[in-house]
Amino acid sequence: QVALLDIDICGPSIPKMMGLEGEQVHQSGSGWSPVYVEENLGVMSVGFLLSSPDDAVIWRGPKKNGLIKQFLRDVDWGEIDYLIVDTPPGTSDEHLSIVQYLSATHIDGAVIITTPQEVSLQDVRKEINFCHKVKLPIIGVVENMSGFICPKCKNESQIFPPTTGGAEKMCQNLNVSLLGKVPLDPQIGKSCDKGQSFLSEAPESPATSSYRSIIQRIQEYCDQHHFQEEKII
Repeated sequence: QVALLDIDICGPSIPKMMGLEGEQVHQSGSGWSPVYVEENLGVMSVGFLLSSPDDAVIWRGPKKNGLIKQFLRDVDWGEIDYLIVDTPPGTSDEHLSIVQYLSATHIDGAVIITTPQEVSLQDVRKEINFCHKVKLPIIGVVENMSGFICPKCKNESQIFPPTTGGAEKMCQNLNVSLLGKVPLDPQIGKSCDKGQSFLSEAPESPATSSYRSIIQRIQEYCDQHHFQEEKII
């Protein structure tokens, strides 16, 4: 049972990617009901509260924080195994709010996404530093858009050259786990635009096996984290 909470207030893309555009949130006696993609996958996003996908959300920090608090307090997720929180890039209001509001729950950790080039890694080092400062464990880093394999000639090209060694070198330097590398695949973009599952649409893609390996490593980390917590209790 998985809950997906989109706290990218100004750029909510999860409804589009999950094929849920146009869906609305319903309120019941037990709170807001998430929108379900599958029986075991519920989603909540500010995108469901907008009259049009093109509406701009022009809010200052306090209003964003209030909505995040409401999402955590008033959504009736039911019994869930995983709560996945999608945040915008950066280290801003949304990140501080979610860490603060969930501090008592002992968050398993953050999965940080980067691309191989130094311009991206510069920002990601700041994210890692942010996690250390707020005492948020880091599950690991995923390198996205990591090379492109031509479907015709099968040669690999580095669209975003890892001029400083990419995520792998950064993880070694900062003593953080590298969860995996996801190669560029045009089908990923198509699946996101159509709101379809990439893993179902392209089961044989190298990116699919990379995703599955990353998912397994995250699950193993969370299982180990819970096991250690139980021992402490």
